[in-house]
Amino acid sequence: MEFRQLQTFVTIAQSESFSRAAELLGYSQSAVTVQIRLLEAEMNVRLFDRMGKKTVLTAQGRQLLEYANLILREVNQAKAAVSREEELHGPLHVGTLESLCFSKLPPILAYFREHFPRVPIKVTTGSPKELIGMMERNQLDLIYFLDRPRSSSSWNKELEVREPIVFVSSPDSRLVGRKGLEVEELLEEPFFLTEKNENYRRELDQFLESKGRELTPVLENSNTEFIIRMIERSRGISYLPYFAVKDRVKEGRLAVLDVTDFKRAMFRQLLYHRSKWKTPEMEQFIRLAAMDIR
Repeated sequence: MEFRQLQTFVTIAQSESFSRAAELLGYSQSAVTVQIRLLEAEMNVRLFDRMGKKTVLTAQGRQLLEYANLILREVNQAKAAVSREEELHGPLHVGTLESLCFSKLPPILAYFREHFPRVPIKVTTGSPKELIGMMERNQLDLIYFLDRPRSSSSWNKELEVREPIVFVSSPDSRLVGRKGLEVEELLEEPFFLTEKNENYRRELDQFLESKGRELTPVLENSNTEFIIRMIERSRGISYLPYFAVKDRVKEGRLAVLDVTDFKRAMFRQLLYHRSKWKTPEMEQFIRLAAMDIR
C-alpha cells in the first residue's frame, strides 16, 4: 500500500469521479484507475461502485476512508513538523460570499500581504450552496460564509458568529427616526435586494409569504457593495448584514430602520472538509477571521 494510492482513493471519494480526481491530482485517468485496482487487489475488496455518472464508495470503501483520512493527516503533519519554514509559502484558496469579500476579507488579506508575502491567495465567491459543493469536491481549502448554522460529520467548523440582518436606507428617507416600524410600512418603498432564494433574502421572502404579501424589488444583484452604493444615491431600502453597512451607518451615509416585527440573524461560519489537512496557511486565516481584525 502506497501513500499516493491512499491520496488518490480519498480524492476520488471526495469528487465522486475518477476523471475529476485525475484532474485534481495531475495524473492521467488510466494512472488513477491502476492505483485503485492495485489497492483493491492488495486489500481483496471492491472500493467503488458506479451509480450513473457518480462513483460512490462501497461499504468497505467507506470503512477504509476513515483510516485513510487519519493516515494522510498524520503523514502531512509529520512532513510539516520536519520541514516547516518560518515564512509561510503554501497556496490558500478561500471561498466566500460577496458581502464577506468586501467587508471582512480586506484586512485579512492585507495582513497576509504584510506578514506572509509568499503565500498565493485565491478568493472565489458564490452562494453558500455553491461553496459547500466546491469544498466537498476539494476545490477550496476553506469556506467563509453567512447562513443558518450548517453542520455535517464531514466538516470541521472553526467559527460560528451571530450576525444581525437589518433594514437600511439613505439617511434622508421619510422612515428614518420612526420607532416601531413594521415591514408592511416599508413595502411601498423601492427595494434593492440580493438575489432571490439566497440566505437572508430567503428569510425575508418567507416572512412576507406567511403574511400573504410579496415584494418585487426594483433591483436584484448578488454584489452587496453595488446595492449599498445604490441606496446611498437614492431613497431605496435594502435588507443586509449589519457588518456590511456598519461603517457607512457610523459615517451617516446610511441609516438603520427600526423595524420591530421582523428581526433575524445569520451566522458567519468558517469550515473546511474533515479529510483535508489543516495547513499552516489555513490556520493563520482561521486565527485572523476569529479575531475579526480590521
